[in-house]
Amino acid sequence: MTLRFRVAGAGALEFQPTQLVIAGWTGRDRAAIDHHIDELAAIGVPRPSSVPLYYRVAASLLTQAAQIEVLGPGSSGEAEPVLLRAHGRWWLTVGSDHTDRDAERAGVALSKQLCAKPVAAQAWAWDDVAARADTIGLRSEIFEHGRWVPYQHGTLASIRPLMDLATGLPADVAVADGLVLFCGTLAALPAADGRGVRPAARMRLMLVDGERTLAHEYTVTALPQVA
Repeated sequence: MTLRFRVAGAGALEFQPTQLVIAGWTGRDRAAIDHHIDELAAIGVPRPSSVPLYYRVAASLLTQAAQIEVLGPGSSGEAEPVLLRAHGRWWLTVGSDHTDRDAERAGVALSKQLCAKPVAAQAWAWDDVAARADTIGLRSEIFEHGRWVPYQHGTLASIRPLMDLATGLPADVAVADGLVLFCGTLAALPAADGRGVRPAARMRLMLVDGERTLAHEYTVTALPQVA
């Protein structure tokens, strides 16, 4: 599988993913992380064994397609900054850690393995944005009740420094060309009924650096659950 990224001022980047790691519990505010862990534990989601935690999933789940298929209606996406290792350098794009929320109660790693992971078709050289990374906006929108509504909104300052996450990778992860690292997300903005994390048939993801944006939009088709 080859992913192709447009890089401003540098043409195209062809990329063969060989490892996919998803970092979880990456917020900078430890009290907020602990509160969220308690909330999820109350609905049956297992507590993480460490913070942050690195989940290994199949690199074949990565996709730049505009449509993914999932099993049943109980999954949802979340926007994340994504680091790519290619040509001995880091590159930055945006992706969605689409996750089966029903399976999450049985195991977070399992829930992540069950869904495709959309990523954008554009990237920035990390060296070009590293000095101002905390100011980069991370946003998402979902199509809900016939219109696009904000779903996540903040900056990378809410997430641990991305290079700290990269240097903290487990020893059995080779920091080599082909590595993809999802770096965590922001809380979902609540709907009128108070729900935060929730499914949607369409989602938009964005990283915003001044007047330029990396973006991806995808639709979700729920396949029937047959017993």
